[in-house]
Amino acid sequence: MPPPKTESSPASAPDLDILGDQVTIHPTGYVEPPASQDEGHERNLVEHMARFRESPLDFLREVSLHVSGTGWRAYDEVLGQPIFYSGFSENMKAAVMKTPMLRRRIEDLAQRRVEVEEQWGLLGDEKDIFQNKVRRKTEIEASLQEVALELTDGMICKMESKRFIRGAYYLCTQLLTRAYHQGIHVSSEEVLRLRAVAEQAAKKKHSIVFLPCHRSHVDYVSLQLICYRLGIALPTVVAGDNLNFPVIGSFLQHAGAMWIRRSFGDDALYTTLVQSYIDTLLQNGFNFECFIEGGRSRTGKLLSPKFGILSFLLDSVLSGRVDDAIICPVSTQYDKVIETESYISELLGQPKPKENLQDFLSASSVLSLKLGRVDVRFHEPWSLRDFINGQQTRKDQSLATEGRTNLQTSENRGRLLRTLGFKVLSDINAVSVVMPTALIGTVLLTLRGRGVGKSELIRRVEWLSERVKNKGGRVAHFAGAPTEVVVDRGLEVLGSGLVGVVDGLPETTYYAVDRFQLSFYRNMTIHLFITEALVSAAMYTRVKQGGGPDNQRISFDRLHDQVYFLSQLFRGEFIYPTAGLLANLNATLRGLERDGVITVSRDPAGKALSAGLSDTERKNGRENFDFYCFLIWPFIESTWLGAVALMGLTPPLEQKDEVWLDVAKTQDAAQLLGKTLYHQGDLSYFEAVNKETLKNAFQLFEDEGIVNLHKSKDKKVPSTIKLAEGWTPKRDPATGNIIPEGNLWSFIETIANSRREGKNRRDGATVSTRVLVLADKVGRQLFESAAAPGNAAVDALRSPKKRRRKEMQTKARL
Repeated sequence: MPPPKTESSPASAPDLDILGDQVTIHPTGYVEPPASQDEGHERNLVEHMARFRESPLDFLREVSLHVSGTGWRAYDEVLGQPIFYSGFSENMKAAVMKTPMLRRRIEDLAQRRVEVEEQWGLLGDEKDIFQNKVRRKTEIEASLQEVALELTDGMICKMESKRFIRGAYYLCTQLLTRAYHQGIHVSSEEVLRLRAVAEQAAKKKHSIVFLPCHRSHVDYVSLQLICYRLGIALPTVVAGDNLNFPVIGSFLQHAGAMWIRRSFGDDALYTTLVQSYIDTLLQNGFNFECFIEGGRSRTGKLLSPKFGILSFLLDSVLSGRVDDAIICPVSTQYDKVIETESYISELLGQPKPKENLQDFLSASSVLSLKLGRVDVRFHEPWSLRDFINGQQTRKDQSLATEGRTNLQTSENRGRLLRTLGFKVLSDINAVSVVMPTALIGTVLLTLRGRGVGKSELIRRVEWLSERVKNKGGRVAHFAGAPTEVVVDRGLEVLGSGLVGVVDGLPETTYYAVDRFQLSFYRNMTIHLFITEALVSAAMYTRVKQGGGPDNQRISFDRLHDQVYFLSQLFRGEFIYPTAGLLANLNATLRGLERDGVITVSRDPAGKALSAGLSDTERKNGRENFDFYCFLIWPFIESTWLGAVALMGLTPPLEQKDEVWLDVAKTQDAAQLLGKTLYHQGDLSYFEAVNKETLKNAFQLFEDEGIVNLHKSKDKKVPSTIKLAEGWTPKRDPATGNIIPEGNLWSFIETIANSRREGKNRRDGATVSTRVLVLADKVGRQLFESAAAPGNAAVDALRSPKKRRRKEMQTKARL
């Protein structure tokens, strides 16, 4: 690719005042830390910019500096490979089309098509068959190349104009700082390290692959702004084509977006095309960005890794087509996420609206809100090649065999990919900053009372901050401001829609107005305390029985079994320490014992025998023990709800044929059941009915073999579900009611042992009567819907044979 046209940069750059300190920004973008730094070396890298109405002269001065490209705004001498020059997009398309992988795929697809046409007798007489095959293959290859070229043009990012990028930076900064009026904060130490890594990567022509968490559309905007501000080459950002709508789609593509389909299906050409483009980017050292979780997290916590794009990245290096790539996990945290209200609507069952320009523009009122600040943290980058080699060595040592293990086998590659994905998530958690809004939300949702006084709120926020730091986490700081000031600031950002104030009381008292939305912020802290939460929930199986302290103690073996059960229950929800169950359990017990929450009786060798609440914890009203329980109880409730909903999948006595039920309708029915139970007092947490957690619960049920799922490749035929053999409850032949016994019922009871006790849940009697009747009622509606005449999917739902026949007919038509 030809070198870019360079612009002259000024000899000197102005100083930028950040948080009261003079921070020198060199022409190349290098950030020189000030002589005196506040705790944590934190800097506001993207400040609030001048507005015309407030300060017209400053506004015009900023516009002039961006238009002229003064100082760091010139974006010259960027660390990375050249992008901004006329013809870059055409050169990139040509490079992708020339990749050996894509050319082989086109030849293979053309050959297979010719073979099919030959079988169908479409290539003419046998005497001319050879010439016709050659001619037809050439025609098909030409056609496929045209398709591939068109797909490539619509997919690749088109960052050609530096002037456009300057304007985009200014526009995005103006918009972003209107919403997040306190700017984008970074760690000086981390960004200096990132620039040093970028400098070395540029020399070796290695790409930096940014792998951020994903909570908001602001994520990719903030990272692009940071790279621009630091003088690092902007990454190509993987984005779903649902955002590629008129005007905005073109703007984003020229600002760095790479459009891909949300699902590739069986499209071999498109899959190879994406791999070829990623190979081309990494071979030429262009920076890259994709979100490890796939879509945005609607619950506030990290989602399980999605392995699609990650698989392409791994394959590029593992195959040797790319020498190496530098992985940089990124954490982006917000005082308040713009989209939380729409997330709650989606989690409550409302369909996700399709992105369009009108909705984008109508959201402009959001940009005038004061949502606090954005904190972006960068984990220390590491070599993907070194990671692969390290896993290779570990695998070889564990097998103790001569020679090297082949990591490219399906099984080994899958294991390597999962290890890579969860390592990135762990790295993101390690550098994540807990914001004041997350601290406040967590405190408000882990109290037994309806509200909390101002002084108690401050005390609990201080306690939680210390616990976060003791667990190795980070708490956002505000230049040494007192906790009361930080709490006031967090309450202001959350607003009266989330946190209310009771007037006319001797002390200012706060309460949670929207517990569902506040749970988004509480979930930002749960990863730090997941082992304590699991142990506390397991101990609760004895604590809730009441009686004296001895009666509430739990043996180590029973504790171990319940913790194991719960950890398996939530293995798709949370990331656990890698030391293993027994080591994690013993470490957690020692920590809780050290904090005075529990006491542990041990044998002379130091092995734990039993555990119970300490006298100090009892005198303090179990506030610390309950805190850990409150963190995990909503997730226990949600999984329990999903399991109870499965009871409703028991076929009615009059149902003689095997029926497979629509998965989406089944999950909607579980949500409807949960809403009913919540309003009738049999479910403690309304957030337990959220679609995301219920979806994860159904995935668990499939993994455990409790249900059988059939996922159709035909989009017109819904995925279907039925209870697996051995897990289907029996019905009373006389009444037709579901009998509360069997494997599924035992599974539900084991979950219920750790549920929060309520007024309707002193024992299992309520569950085995009213709740079970409700689950059966909702389930019968599903069976009636599946059998209803005029149901387009009814034939596909009735039996595997009919379903397979329908799929074969669909394939034949295609």
